[in-house]
Amino acid sequence: MNTNLKRLLSGKLADHPSLCHSDMPVPVLSFEVVPPRTDAMEQRLWQCIRRLAPLSPRFVSVTYGAGGTMQARTQATALRLKQETMLVPAAHLTCIGATREEIDDIARTYWQAGVRHLVALRGDAPAGTAYTPHSGGYAYASDLVAGLRRIADFEISVAAYPETHPTALSAQADLDNLKRKLDAGATRAITQYFFEASTCLRFLDCCLAAGITAPIVPGIMPVSNYDQIARFSALCGVTVPAWVTHLFERTAKNPELCRIAACIVAAEQVRTLQSHGINEFHFSTLNRPDLTCAIAHLLGARPASEIDS
Repeated sequence: MNTNLKRLLSGKLADHPSLCHSDMPVPVLSFEVVPPRTDAMEQRLWQCIRRLAPLSPRFVSVTYGAGGTMQARTQATALRLKQETMLVPAAHLTCIGATREEIDDIARTYWQAGVRHLVALRGDAPAGTAYTPHSGGYAYASDLVAGLRRIADFEISVAAYPETHPTALSAQADLDNLKRKLDAGATRAITQYFFEASTCLRFLDCCLAAGITAPIVPGIMPVSNYDQIARFSALCGVTVPAWVTHLFERTAKNPELCRIAACIVAAEQVRTLQSHGINEFHFSTLNRPDLTCAIAHLLGARPASEIDS
């Protein structure tokens, strides 16, 4: 192993469970992709999907843009996933930028096309503006979940925030909001990403104490570009620990080193949570499959053809 990598991985990661634990089960994985904005990005998206499909994910979620943008591309991507692959699409749907009737029509289109899994979100207002419910629309994610439940028997995922949503009045208020979404009929919650496994574990303890018993799936964000992740984390209230900064500093000009470190960090994060009985994880891919596939390999998730050979 590269000497620099040995130095970078010393200390914090040395205390984590070994990647080689043979008694660890293969985790259940799902993936998040981003709808394309250009023809070139669309080509990259479908290359990504072809790479990820052999890993047999539980589902593949397709995101929305802030302010309700990209809705048409989200819908087109989710419908194509349903029509052209064996994957289970989960289309993001937000409260922003549409009336209840318009959102209900989108949901009915999904149901009629065989897309039965939706990710119901309040949605983010455009940068620099505060969230304001749309006149005649669903005000919050809990309202959206209840509305979707009236339309059809969707599988519905919602968002959870281990470090509290940036606009929440308090951690307790945020937890109360999560419970409202689940009580309204959501199937599961998927968490915002985090870097310390202890952050997720404390959050799960709080959920149990609040009477939340629905499945809560940890969200995992591999560090493909540290500077980009650091900026995004600052915006969405995710703590970047000093050990993560130290691990990835000076890797901008060494992408191979960054990829190796990112694989080990994410895989050890999953193994640590597995050692506490958690076995389902949702990976943000950013439409870059190499990192996700490498992490899956470390965790024992292999294409069926490799397992059978």
